[in-house]
Amino acid sequence: MSGEHLSNIPMTHREIAQAALRATVGSATIDSIRPIPGGVSGALVYRVTAGGRRYVLRMEGLASPLRNPHQYTSMRIAAQAGIAPRLHHVDEVARVAVMDFIVEQPLNTYPGGPHALAQALGDMLRRLQATPRFGRFVEYPEIVARLWAHVCRTNLFAPGVLDAHTQRLADLRGAYTWNSDEAVSSHNDILPRNLLFDGERLWLVDWESAYCNDPVVDMATMLDNFAPSPELEEVLLQAWLGHPPDRSLRDRLELMRALTRLFYAGVQFSAVATAARLVPDTDLSAPTLAEFQQALRDGRLAPDALETRHLLGKMYLAAFFTGEKPPGLPPPISAFQVMGTAEA
Repeated sequence: MSGEHLSNIPMTHREIAQAALRATVGSATIDSIRPIPGGVSGALVYRVTAGGRRYVLRMEGLASPLRNPHQYTSMRIAAQAGIAPRLHHVDEVARVAVMDFIVEQPLNTYPGGPHALAQALGDMLRRLQATPRFGRFVEYPEIVARLWAHVCRTNLFAPGVLDAHTQRLADLRGAYTWNSDEAVSSHNDILPRNLLFDGERLWLVDWESAYCNDPVVDMATMLDNFAPSPELEEVLLQAWLGHPPDRSLRDRLELMRALTRLFYAGVQFSAVATAARLVPDTDLSAPTLAEFQQALRDGRLAPDALETRHLLGKMYLAAFFTGEKPPGLPPPISAFQVMGTAEA
């Protein structure tokens, strides 16, 4: 294997990459190894071309305190069900996987438009939840609470600024009830950046958060990211359930949507907290989506800047508190610029 190709990979991961690729392609010549940008998990992800085929090489970064131990088993089950791309190699000890590379087409080119996409997503979720159950991990409200506690410890915000949100989280956790025997296989991070369309069908990628969970978690995230109108929400729900949800399920979905919004606010703030902030923020005001997009178009916000993520976190925080829809997380944040230009 050419050292030139491996030069894109940090020294700490070169032996892991070499072993995984040899197990996948054997003696075939590796033509290229190129980084795939845009991920937020910290994983090292590369597109590999070898023997006339393209693969994705994914190696985990530093393990977080909440690292999910079931991700590779979950990925295998999903691949066998045709929901995740085909797996060629997995080494759970080395924390590496090699899978098919999907040549991605824009989701807005899905045949039949948003209605058909919502139907396909609901069907995909129904098939995922019918697979052999993934391993159990931490219950979702606990995951959210731990992430939020971390945010509150970062000193991103001045003392007292987040107290009302912390209380709302406590209220939601107190109201949350479910039967853990009803847990199903869950991706737990179904965002546009993790959904690929190859021109014919959909694939889910990035299974690091996948474990057995409350069935409404994935649907809550889907509703906020793929159903911008009440009509599309109903299409998505009908395709998932096969019938309209009852009042009880709708109430559970609303509660879970609030929790997922706080989770993604926490993800943004945690990323921002990796850089020193001189003065804690005292202002939780958030721009509208239209204002956010305009700021990106005007160049007042840089798509991948930490300040942009800070504002995005505030938008999710506002949605958590008010019940309004959050902005969504297209792949990557810079896609806001493209979306905004298209709508202008």
